Amino acid sequence: MGAAARDGRRRVVVTGLGPVSSIGVGAEAFHRALRAGASGAAPITGIDVRGFAHSTGCEVRGFEPAEHLTRLDHRAWGRAATFAAVAARLAVCDAGLDMDALRAARSVVAIGTTDGESRDLDDLVRQSVEHGPDGQDPALARRVSPVRLAVAAARELGLTDVETLTVCTACAAGNHAIGCGLDAVRDGSADLALCGGADALCRKTFAGFYRLGTIAPELCRPFDLNREGILTGEGAGVLVLEPLDAALRRGARIYAEVLGYGLNCDADHAVAPNEESVARCMRLALDDAGVKPSEVDLVSAHGTGTRANDVTESRAIRRVHGELPPRTVSVKSMIGHTMGAAGALASAACALALRHGFVPPTINHREPDPECAIDCVPNQALSVRPRVVQNDALAFGGANCVVVFGRGDETAAPAAVPALGAAR
Repeated sequence: MGAAARDGRRRVVVTGLGPVSSIGVGAEAFHRALRAGASGAAPITGIDVRGFAHSTGCEVRGFEPAEHLTRLDHRAWGRAATFAAVAARLAVCDAGLDMDALRAARSVVAIGTTDGESRDLDDLVRQSVEHGPDGQDPALARRVSPVRLAVAAARELGLTDVETLTVCTACAAGNHAIGCGLDAVRDGSADLALCGGADALCRKTFAGFYRLGTIAPELCRPFDLNREGILTGEGAGVLVLEPLDAALRRGARIYAEVLGYGLNCDADHAVAPNEESVARCMRLALDDAGVKPSEVDLVSAHGTGTRANDVTESRAIRRVHGELPPRTVSVKSMIGHTMGAAGALASAACALALRHGFVPPTINHREPDPECAIDCVPNQALSVRPRVVQNDALAFGGANCVVVFGRGDETAAPAAVPALGAAR
């Protein structure tokens, strides 16, 4: 297929990745860690976990935001907003975009989140308990708005002709934000989108999942017969989306094409996924992408490591793809559940897999669960090159979002669309 618009819509590609994760910061480090099956699991140190019988998580350790930021003073921003700003800066640098051209472009910054700056809210509550309402830090209170996540990314890059969106659809938010960016670029209302998700580990969410009985003591083991639950994680993932035409004109490296997405919300149950609704969301995404189920080579599953998620999602995959479904992996086994960043970091993994020709493993796997009945690529990456990848994100309240990626077409003739500056 050439670079021309499909069905009247521009083709959209991923040209930059900005992962900030417990196993690596930046595209190269994240790529190496995914191939190696690295684990970010370790005892939690960044929040107060006194009183919990176990407290393992996937924190971003040794993180120095000042090493990455050039405009933003991270001390005036929360941890999640800082993650978003760093991820955006990394993604733009990875894409090789000319900064003057970027700032002159019509752009969208869409960042998904579950918790926003709840880590700061935790601190405000602690200050109130210890010192009373008058003991709260006003500067801390001013930075808790989740809207600031997208604003931080835009300010770090000096964007002016920009729409900023913070998408709060919980664990589907990273994928949802990518869908927002895709719509804006392919219908021509934006020249470029920076989209993904960000969340910081916070006591509120850790305690909530702990009380639900879904926090694993040591390891996240999706699709394993004896899995014990999730590990909470943190980080951010931002993708640069631009029209294929413009990417080809400036000689950009193309990781993948964003073929389409689907979203729905069944509102069936507060925390339990609905199999039929999940399957319907997959079909919506495949229809939007113009892809048949048989053409999907790999599913990047939501794959949290809980029985409710893994069994329901596996059954939904088989409903859509048949009794011999594509390989189905969960990067949460490596980076934990990063909440609003989960879909975005998994999307970055999908793009890397398509570009570099590998399938990341599901680590910590010991014994297959017959109720799941999928090939989760246990423990070791595969050197095979997928052509189409489906990335699932499922959230509480029945909010689902699935994004479909394909290999980037780097050979098509460019159309007459202005490029956003020469690649560096």
